[in-house]
Amino acid sequence: MQRFSLIIFLILILNFQTSYGQSSSELKKRKDAINREIESLKKTRSNVDKNKKLSLTQINLLNAQIKLREEKIGTINSEIKILNNKISTNSSEVESLQSDLSRLKKEYAKMVLFAFRNQGSYNKLMFIFAAENFNQAYMRLKYIQQVGRFRKSQAKYIVTTQVTLKKQISLLDQNKKNKSDLLSDQLTEKETLGKDKDQQSKILSNLTKQERTLQQQLAKKQTEASSLSNAIQTAIRKEILAEQRKAAERTRLAEKARLAKLAAAKANAKPTAKSPAPGTAIKPAAKATSGSSVLASSPEDAKLSSSFMGNRGRLQKPAQGIITQGFGSYKYKSNVTLFNSGINIKTAAGAPVYAVFEGQVSQVFMVLNNYAVMIRHGEYFTIYSKLKSVNVSAGQKVSTRQTIGTVANDPAEGISEMQFQIWKGRNPIDPSGWVR
Repeated sequence: MQRFSLIIFLILILNFQTSYGQSSSELKKRKDAINREIESLKKTRSNVDKNKKLSLTQINLLNAQIKLREEKIGTINSEIKILNNKISTNSSEVESLQSDLSRLKKEYAKMVLFAFRNQGSYNKLMFIFAAENFNQAYMRLKYIQQVGRFRKSQAKYIVTTQVTLKKQISLLDQNKKNKSDLLSDQLTEKETLGKDKDQQSKILSNLTKQERTLQQQLAKKQTEASSLSNAIQTAIRKEILAEQRKAAERTRLAEKARLAKLAAAKANAKPTAKSPAPGTAIKPAAKATSGSSVLASSPEDAKLSSSFMGNRGRLQKPAQGIITQGFGSYKYKSNVTLFNSGINIKTAAGAPVYAVFEGQVSQVFMVLNNYAVMIRHGEYFTIYSKLKSVNVSAGQKVSTRQTIGTVANDPAEGISEMQFQIWKGRNPIDPSGWVR
């Protein structure tokens, strides 16, 4: 029973280590991906810095790098937490194995002593012949044989336990070393993070001093954001009005069919049947719905909206690259705040842009010499802007991951970056909760 309990204990420990090993492996993969993204941002920043021209792009790239370093530190903390659990588990297992090994050795010593005292064949025979009857003699013979076999199995079990103990001690030492390396890596990242924040403050301070340059850049950003937002809102208003007309027409046709059915029923009715009183008012057609709900009023659009919503958190990014700016307000000066209606993705010039979900192209328009594509998914819209070229047109059906265009390059900034937005009706929503 003791041996069986120890085997069960070892199996539980193995499963525990496997589950933690998987989590640790995932964290290491994420940490490696963060390192690659940081290196990519550093190269881009280096190219931008060569222009010797202060810009908001430098701030955005540095902000993205700081965010990645903070995420890396968080990942390291999670790895350290897992290692602490592993070290605690390994320590408990080592103590348990050492206790079992000590007990096994004591039991084995007693068996060896017993075997030594009864090693002569004469003593064994006397032990057997001293039995009161044949059955007892037979049981004593079996007892002597079982003791011999058990002694051999105990010797093997002691060796196995010693090997297991050695492995666990080795694992414990390795985990302690890994923890030490992670703590060192964490310290380095914190120091680098501090330097990045100092540089960020310095660049922003220099930009603030160059009031005219900063105002020009902010004005360009605001103009670009306003132009895109106005174009999106205009396109969505058209979609809503069109759907309202379609909904009203569907209601009118349904009412017409109802009245026709009623008239046919009256014509086929018996003469004694009561006719409706003269001047009976006809039920007016239902008023068309307004807002984003009308965009999902038809069964097809309602199904597409539900399917799009069901894939929240599982949509792939529209382009391969690093998110350099997220959704929300960003303050560059004490009195200047810019609102980003989507997420900005830094990628290679000319990189392909993909539709994140199936739908229909609502509109393709130009914003400050770059293309933007708006795709409708029922009551939801996805917008892909800062494109050099597009290969879809308004009204075209697109499938998930279909290429819709390529990313433009900003020669003034020396960076290729696209913007991705999601709107529900007339309201923009944060894409970060939707993109995987």
